Amino acid sequence: MTLLIESLSWVLLVAGSLMLVVGAVGLHRLPEFFTRTHAGSLTDTGGAGLILTGLMLQAGPNLIAVKLALILLFLWFTSPTASHVLAQSALRDGIKPEAEDETS
Repeated sequence: MTLLIESLSWVLLVAGSLMLVVGAVGLHRLPEFFTRTHAGSLTDTGGAGLILTGLMLQAGPNLIAVKLALILLFLWFTSPTASHVLAQSALRDGIKPEAEDETS
């Protein structure tokens, strides 16, 4: 059972790390503010969630796992909210999303 939990933990840690790397590449390569915000917010929440879940499995049922779960809960609420606020303030400042070319 310990080997199964350890393996699952490492799978979650690696998957979360890969998700964060994909998000970083997306932030670098995507063309405009709103697509960058979208990519960053999705991968940030998902990657951090996978990493924190993997760390909770490694910590076992103790106070550290509870603290990691509270951090995860905090991130689930604040990361999408921060992305929404960034997008709303960009719209309010006059930054318009680029429309797709409909002639293609």
